Amino acid sequence: MHILGISAFYHDSAAALLHDGKLVAAAQEERFTRKKHDAAFPHNAVRFCLDYAGVSIDELSAVVFYDKPFIKFERLLETYYAFAPRGVSSFRSAMPVWIKEKLFLKKLILDELNKVESFDGKDLKLLFPEHHLSHAASAFYPSPFDEAAILTIDGVGEWATASICHGKGSGIKILKELRFPHSVGLLYSAFTYYLGFKVNSGEYKLMGLAPYGNPFSQTTSDYIEKIKNNLVEIKDDGSLWLDQDYFDYATGLRMAQDDKWAGLFGIRRRSSEDELLPEHCDLALAIQIVTEEIVLKMAREAQRLTGSKNLCMAGGVALNCVANGKLLLEKIFDGLWIQPAAGDAGGALGAAYCGHHIYFRKPRSATYPDSMQGSYLGPEFHEHEVERTAKKYRAPFTRCDGMEELCSRTAGLLENGNVVGWFQGRMEWGPRALGNRSIIADARNPEMQKKLNLKIKYREGFRPFAPSVLSEKCNDYFELETDSPYMLLIAGVKKSLRKPLPADYHSFSWREMLYHLRSNIPSVTHIDYSARIQTVHKETNPEYWALIEKFREKTGVGLIVNTSFNVRGEPIVCTPEDAYRCFMRTEMDYLVLGNCIFDKKLQPEWKEARDWREDLTLD
Repeated sequence: MHILGISAFYHDSAAALLHDGKLVAAAQEERFTRKKHDAAFPHNAVRFCLDYAGVSIDELSAVVFYDKPFIKFERLLETYYAFAPRGVSSFRSAMPVWIKEKLFLKKLILDELNKVESFDGKDLKLLFPEHHLSHAASAFYPSPFDEAAILTIDGVGEWATASICHGKGSGIKILKELRFPHSVGLLYSAFTYYLGFKVNSGEYKLMGLAPYGNPFSQTTSDYIEKIKNNLVEIKDDGSLWLDQDYFDYATGLRMAQDDKWAGLFGIRRRSSEDELLPEHCDLALAIQIVTEEIVLKMAREAQRLTGSKNLCMAGGVALNCVANGKLLLEKIFDGLWIQPAAGDAGGALGAAYCGHHIYFRKPRSATYPDSMQGSYLGPEFHEHEVERTAKKYRAPFTRCDGMEELCSRTAGLLENGNVVGWFQGRMEWGPRALGNRSIIADARNPEMQKKLNLKIKYREGFRPFAPSVLSEKCNDYFELETDSPYMLLIAGVKKSLRKPLPADYHSFSWREMLYHLRSNIPSVTHIDYSARIQTVHKETNPEYWALIEKFREKTGVGLIVNTSFNVRGEPIVCTPEDAYRCFMRTEMDYLVLGNCIFDKKLQPEWKEARDWREDLTLD
């Protein structure tokens, strides 16, 4: 039995394929089209999944879409009716698109599948689970737990904006929902918008900016009080009520009422390239603290309702690894598992699982450590494809004789201060690079964060980088007592590795804070001594583990810097050609494609007809 799951038409379109309940392949459409957060029907991702499994559409038992379009259309209509006459012009302009994408979605999906390949379709089942059930399924079914509470939190699905479910065996029971327009995800996105970042992609920037705020300042305290007294009322169970007089997302084209927010907080909305001021940092910290409070209350309510010792999480807010780290420290649950593709892309996987376990009533057996195969579920490319790329660009390279030589030479390059593009095996599923499409460097180098941000990624200098650490050595560096294979948990750097901070540290500008030496591994230590950790396991990625182990043998340090292999505004690279192009457009020093090492100094001059940055939008 093959079941195809699809998410599309909002952001991060994707496809995932199950074979007899086993996850075979999954990928986001953006990786193929090179359009970040691509919302279009995932033709390329579907084609990849089918090709990888060697099946046709006619051989599928079902195609499962990740939400219910009619209920979503109902919510849109009722919302505009409730807020009338606000949003009339928006309603008129949006209606033709809604009718096509909501009322005639079944026909649209069948037509788009026909563009992938022609098929008969007479016996093809087309299923539509609810959005938050898809999220819950993506969290529970691949988890290592036979039974667990499930918490899903995002912007909005059909009506639900958060849910508490109970997973047991092959069943999921929805226990409680928070409904639109009251939403933790939309609250956080409103601050993302107001602080000058792009909604649905810049939320992680807001999370990264928050530690630059002063936790001891009166400004931060005032902001928290104003948020709670004016924007959001938080209940003991984590449910909330948002005052819609301050927001515009229900019927308008903006997230917030700018004038009201300016009057409330005393600062105008920041544009994307404006200088970051202390008050921006304090406001980011304030909403992060409020969000963590809400998530913790929801988690406690999930534990109360289910009595479970385990928690699974999905939805876009589950990518807030700072909140996840706080949840871990609270020890509300013994076990915590978060879907690595927690956002809308992961809905495709959850939809497929809904088809398998709920519609077809197939049994489930939990697998340890999980069923995600390290999240290495995308395309892989072989040596002849690397050679074809090299020939196309007349690119010289050195071939290594096996993994031992490759890891030893690459570790030596890192030790000598070089930045390396590392491309191996199957592409990762989800927004994080986990060692197969990564840019890597030496975390001990105090200049590396600045170099990576400004000369490689071409992005804002305040943004932190993550460590990839040998799972066996994690506790030598970080205050983390569990695995974090998907880079979804924040923990503190060990106190023994920290450098003391000056008494007036929190009065520094963000740049002064950023470039103050904070630890022995400065390039992965955020300004509050935290790190977003990826534990690397020999069982799931032996090549990446071997590289870091070889680096440890040379330097005594069992971790490296890991950031996604892309530049600002571009999706993570998919193919060898994507990787070579990104390598040549940046100041990366070396590129490793499979067993081949490309030295930037030896490459032919890179020329393009026009500046490639013009084609990339800000992320």
